[in-house]
Amino acid sequence: MTLSFNVETFRDDYSFANSPTAIRNFPFPFDLDDYMYAVNIEQHVPGPVQSATEFPIHIDEHYVAEMQDRAITLAGDPLRCQSLPHMMRAEWDLLELLMTSMATHYPDEFTLTMDGDRWHWINRPLGIDQTFTFGDAGTLPHGPMEYITRQCQGDFCLLDQRNDNLWMDAGMVTSQADWSLDFDLGMNFIEWHAPVPLAHDLGVFERALKFLLNLQQGRPVRRLNWTMTINPRLDTSPENYHRWGIDKASVTPENVGDKVHLRVELQALWRLPRSNAIVFSIRCYLIKMNELVTQKKWARRFHRVLKTLPQPIADYKGLSRFRDLTVDWLARHDDGLATSPGFGPD
Repeated sequence: MTLSFNVETFRDDYSFANSPTAIRNFPFPFDLDDYMYAVNIEQHVPGPVQSATEFPIHIDEHYVAEMQDRAITLAGDPLRCQSLPHMMRAEWDLLELLMTSMATHYPDEFTLTMDGDRWHWINRPLGIDQTFTFGDAGTLPHGPMEYITRQCQGDFCLLDQRNDNLWMDAGMVTSQADWSLDFDLGMNFIEWHAPVPLAHDLGVFERALKFLLNLQQGRPVRRLNWTMTINPRLDTSPENYHRWGIDKASVTPENVGDKVHLRVELQALWRLPRSNAIVFSIRCYLIKMNELVTQKKWARRFHRVLKTLPQPIADYKGLSRFRDLTVDWLARHDDGLATSPGFGPD
């Protein structure tokens, strides 16, 4: 299947929009009517056709626009991509994982030919044709992690495993939900999760770390995480808070449908073969309220989840300023009918 790509922007005029197909296949993250904090990890196995989980790496209609937005962000702040010197082997692991998955599952868009260490990579949507020597960073225009993640949707963190912990020692992060790679680089798993409320009291991250330390090669896992964003902006970093933070004050009862977006992250983790590091991928999906409510069951459920969200979680996710306006707006789409776990969209 050949993909078609939208001409759109994630800043300035905010022309981003989801097609009807993208709306139907949006990874809606809630299976209960009430908010519940959970790790919700499952095996990263193939999902339904055209879903976000059909293939290990998901390429969709927003691909070209997202890569253009990443280039703009990196031009303004090169520190969004950093790697400590000992992570070079993991960088090559990541390049192999992404190239082989993209070429296998999207052959009309990407081609990878390997002759020993001599590799030939073709990326048709971005007009790239590159021959290089695997393992020799001097044969690429960027380091291996930066080279391939400039061509793959989602953010990527490389986690080194040592001293019974995971350390964030490399990453390409340009579409994060209000956290900073530059700040977290070199931190361990517990340290970079320190700001999250409630979870530490429940021991959530301690259990998650124990699980991930035993992650096996060839058995990746995934989970969904969510927050909300005003306007379809990918770059909601602390470094640029002065640009996007003010948008929270712009929400009115009249513009909720267009300005308020549910922001869902499909997070996946793989054990890498040569380095024994773990790659943590964070793929961001955006859907505005006017699009979300076209799926009636989603509208009902999200209204109830947002209404019951504990205040500390709302504060942590940065929703407090516009949550009530959104709950009131969604109330008109909640017909009071009971919903049950495991439903699909209307």
